[in-house]
Amino acid sequence: MYSTQAAQNSGLVSPAQRRAFQRVAVNLQGRLMLANYEEYVCKVVDMSPGDVRFACAGCPLPNERVIAYIDHLGRVEGTVLKLVDDGFVMSINATGRKREKLAAQLTWIANKHELGLPEDRRHDRLTPRNTRTELLLEDGRRYPCRLMDLSLSGAAVDIDIRPPIGTAVQLGNMRGRIVRHFLEGVAIEFLTLQSREALTEFL
Repeated sequence: MYSTQAAQNSGLVSPAQRRAFQRVAVNLQGRLMLANYEEYVCKVVDMSPGDVRFACAGCPLPNERVIAYIDHLGRVEGTVLKLVDDGFVMSINATGRKREKLAAQLTWIANKHELGLPEDRRHDRLTPRNTRTELLLEDGRRYPCRLMDLSLSGAAVDIDIRPPIGTAVQLGNMRGRIVRHFLEGVAIEFLTLQSREALTEFL
């Protein structure tokens, strides 16, 4: 779907190179931080591996550096190219390898609805070293479980019980909710995006 030959390992993309990428219309939520450290909720309107258009209440300056965390895609950063009525367009500063990954992720997102594919994980999975832990329910009950995988936005645990979807739980110091059942256990989505430091007890 994308022309990726234009991606340079330096992470910088010229206007001509950005035009070589094909933008795809998406509807992804996220949050972003401007150069003055103000944070805003945002929505991605369309995106390519070279640039992205945000709908956002924040009003950055041209060439301002922006860092964004986008559902299903994770962290992207770049500089503001132009302002539009409801937000702005930002170039994406990334290596060629990162652009290849973005291209694959955007292709997945664009095709997911048509193919009826399940939701993808928003952030890269981390391999936990400390897998034995407990799941705490709101009523105080604790259940031993095994951590199968972990990301900044959620976790999958091997556990005998199946609390209903939407049940509030706590895993370590992280609060979340049950979002999916599977054969071995449950998937948890954290209420807030975690930092790697917050996950150190498991890594």
